Amino acid sequence: MGIGGISIWQLLIVLAIVVLLFGTKRLKGIGGDLGGAIKGFKKAMDDDEPEKAKQEQAKVEHAEAEQPETASADKKQTTQS
Repeated sequence: MGIGGISIWQLLIVLAIVVLLFGTKRLKGIGGDLGGAIKGFKKAMDDDEPEKAKQEQAKVEHAEAEQPETASADKKQTTQS
């Protein structure tokens, strides 16, 4: 048994037909294009992560900056009452 109920012989026959139809040069080109696309996608994902981290840090800093203001406002209200 092979992958998903397909035997190794069936896979080899399909591979031989694909090579006959497209040729090895064309398959190399397709493989290179696919590899380049995956590499570009990974690079874009890695470039996006620092940007997200900066946004999260800005949110945290903004939340921390608002916290003391609300705490001092609460103290003023309790002292005025």
